[in-house]
Amino acid sequence: MFKNKNENGLNNISGKKIALLRKNVKPKMSQRVLAEKLQLQGIDVDKNAVQRIECGKRFVTDIELVSFAKIFDISVDELLGLK
Repeated sequence: MFKNKNENGLNNISGKKIALLRKNVKPKMSQRVLAEKLQLQGIDVDKNAVQRIECGKRFVTDIELVSFAKIFDISVDELLGLK
């Protein structure tokens, strides 16, 4: 049977890493600021969507992953925990 959730019940595997990266940026970045940075890249998300991504309640598209990687200056592989 096809399943859309990770083994831990989350809808994505990058949310926790995104939250960690956001909190470790100096100065600390809010979810609202992250949403604004994504919007500048043409990604239609708001603060609430960022919150849902970070806690694993929302799927993340490949286009969004690329934008997150650009914002944090890391590879998509790193966001996915592959490196």
